[in-house]
Amino acid sequence: MSVEPDAEVPVLLAGVRDEFVARPWMSPGAYWPEHPGLIGGRDLLAGGTWLAVNPAARRVAALLNGQGRPAGLDVRLTRGDLPLLAADAGEMPHVDLSRYDPFYLVVAGLDGVRLWTWNGERIAEEKLPRGLHVIVNAGMPGEDENARVGYFRPRFARAARPERVTGGAPDRFWGDWLELASGDGVPADDPRALLVRHEVGERRVYASLSVTLVALAENGVRYDFLPFPEDPRTWHTVEIPAEGRG
Repeated sequence: MSVEPDAEVPVLLAGVRDEFVARPWMSPGAYWPEHPGLIGGRDLLAGGTWLAVNPAARRVAALLNGQGRPAGLDVRLTRGDLPLLAADAGEMPHVDLSRYDPFYLVVAGLDGVRLWTWNGERIAEEKLPRGLHVIVNAGMPGEDENARVGYFRPRFARAARPERVTGGAPDRFWGDWLELASGDGVPADDPRALLVRHEVGERRVYASLSVTLVALAENGVRYDFLPFPEDPRTWHTVEIPAEGRG
């Protein structure tokens, strides 16, 4: 997540979805009649999403699994509803948090970027300052505390920013950001890897299933998606409704 309030494109987000490969999902679209105007990938198991874009409001909300005390099995709700509610409202949703497993919820717009952390016992809010921020399942560790952060944070920070939300191919718009978000050639079994793949128990594989790039600016929203991280040629631009194009 890059935040530069004075830039022509103030907010850039690169998001990787890690999940068990057997869990079914669909590439980004407008799947939720109760949330008109929102687009995102859809989790077919629970019906929600890991990342929702609100083009008309120039806003994006993304959720990462957190650490802490899980919700009780008898009351647990899917966390996939939270990005939809947050992308609509621009705020942390007013919900009974005790029914959700721990999470990190990022809500970004032209008015700033905020991060909510729920550990199963308490909620904390933080406004992200100007700069480059890397959020992982352990929060925002320093470059010397996490190999992935140590490798990718300085590289994303040095990468040139898009100057204006425009059309064209993803590589022409994003430049070095596309290469980095595609994994930068780091093998999946390397501790620095952005894109991972490993076996968990018998016949279960946990892997990076997709990558998202979102740019927010006054003149519009850019949303690019990689459905097959093993093949960077599958990057494509998600269709934005007319009111969100600028």
